[in-house]
Amino acid sequence: MMLTPHSDTKFINFLKKELLLTNCDIAVAVRKSRLDKGPLPMLLWQYGLIDIEQLEKIFDWLDSQN
Repeated sequence: MMLTPHSDTKFINFLKKELLLTNCDIAVAVRKSRLDKGPLPMLLWQYGLIDIEQLEKIFDWLDSQN
């Protein structure tokens, strides 16, 4: 998932407002995403920061942004 700075900001705002993730939760996943080159939504799920329903909401939101 390649995000531009603008879409990255929108995505982070979505995670905070819609899924109620904390800055700390997001920071952990972003760090791992950069290290592992993995997709952020999957890392959020793998680390138990979101459940499968929230993962689906993320994918729906990402699809709506294209």
